[in-house]
Amino acid sequence: MELINQLLILLLISVVIFTIDVKQEYFPVPVVLVLIGIALSFISLFSGFTVEREVLYEIFIPGLLFVSAYQFSARAFKRNAWLIITLSTIGMVGTVFLLAAGIYWATALFYPLSWNLSLLLSAILVPTDPISVVSILKHSSGPNDLADILEGESMLNDGTSIVIFTIILGMVESGSSFSTLEFLASFGYVSLGGVGMGLVFGWILSHAIYITAHRDYQVMLSVLVAYGSFMLAEHFGFSGVLATVVTGISLSFTFLKENVREIEFRKALGGFWNVVNPILSSILFLFIGIQAAPYLDFGYWHLAFIIFALSVVARFIILGGSLFAVPKWRKKFSHFLSILILLSWSGIKGSMSVVLLLWTVNSPVKNIELFISLGFASILISFVLQSAGIYPLTKLLHRK
Repeated sequence: MELINQLLILLLISVVIFTIDVKQEYFPVPVVLVLIGIALSFISLFSGFTVEREVLYEIFIPGLLFVSAYQFSARAFKRNAWLIITLSTIGMVGTVFLLAAGIYWATALFYPLSWNLSLLLSAILVPTDPISVVSILKHSSGPNDLADILEGESMLNDGTSIVIFTIILGMVESGSSFSTLEFLASFGYVSLGGVGMGLVFGWILSHAIYITAHRDYQVMLSVLVAYGSFMLAEHFGFSGVLATVVTGISLSFTFLKENVREIEFRKALGGFWNVVNPILSSILFLFIGIQAAPYLDFGYWHLAFIIFALSVVARFIILGGSLFAVPKWRKKFSHFLSILILLSWSGIKGSMSVVLLLWTVNSPVKNIELFISLGFASILISFVLQSAGIYPLTKLLHRK
């Protein structure tokens, strides 16, 4: 009964916040919800309230990513495919190692972390949040391709981040040294397996819509495929996140046909997922705030700010190198430096970083609570400062 009361209160808060906020420009809804979640942790009803990593990972993440993927423009993906794929794979790996080096040297001045732990924290902080990023940039006056690139990168790098994280976590907990060959082999198996599973389920869904024109059954089929692709991929040791995302993107390409059947199917999905999506996302961000609160009372906030700054710098360097290396990408935007700054600042940490951080809660690693506190503090700093700063930064750079 207490759990039902808690969920009803969280849902009520979500409805009120979404009703009050209209433009979602200056201070986006996700940030407000996280801060409210932190405040709720001090109320007796929510004291001791915890959310298992499995609940966030297996219930919230697949649904949210499937919606983002199938609603993502297939034309935008085709237009920016190689850039999105590069940033979410090679760029992701490069950012993890560059940020890990920064964390390793910075923490040596305050509270030394081993190289493996620095890598692990970096893998947690590198994935960007498609929910918070896109909701802000869609309401700004920046270039349309910018929002498309960020949305596509955010969806795909959630999958690659989990692959990188699990490999590094295994090394940390076993005490083994980093092996480049083992890393590449594991990364290839889990990533390619997830993509392959997503293509299969995407093909099934794209053809199954012709079996029935009944809207309720079509919606049920989309739920089954979204979560089925995730669960089956995880069962075989592949990336469930990549499977769900690729399934959604495959469906987005199906909608390019714009036949009567596809249009009706899109309407049926919208009628369901456009209601479920804000419910899942709002409760998720309230959960994040409640879960983070106990870990925020620690004495190394200055180090968390340094780690946050390093994450922005690392993203700036990798993005700059990636975009500058290919003339076509470099010429894509007329104001290269302004776009690079905005892309770097838009790398907000969010739901996936929290899920990965919760993965370490029961880890046998020494001083894991301080590690988690550093992670939560860095995520919260990123979430508040970067979310609040994107809109004014976009306006400033647009004027210039």
